[in-house]
Amino acid sequence: MIASQSLLAAFDRVTEHWSPKIVGRVNDQLLKVAKVKGQLVWHAHENEDELFYIVKGRLRIEFEDHVAELAEGDFLTIPKGIRHNPVAEEECWILLIEPESTKHTGDEVTPLTRSLADQMK
Repeated sequence: MIASQSLLAAFDRVTEHWSPKIVGRVNDQLLKVAKVKGQLVWHAHENEDELFYIVKGRLRIEFEDHVAELAEGDFLTIPKGIRHNPVAEEECWILLIEPESTKHTGDEVTPLTRSLADQMK
């Protein structure tokens, strides 16, 4: 049976900031929800594009040559290979759409880095 899901209810699974949870799949793209606050880490995804959709709150994405300010309802696609650093002054809820091969923090490893197995829990 094909059943609908509530995007807002999916955020109930998220108990830590910067710890995305996989809530769906479209072809080879994963749909992930995350609650974010503070900053993640400067990183890039060498082979994958990444889409950020702001469900609640505001998110600043820093790039090497500019900053993008995103508000509720905004989305931004970051092309593969572009270094970026997401920052949220207050808690922000995001939907990420990215290929399964996307490493959470690219080749950077920090205490906030989550494996694909962690994201599936």
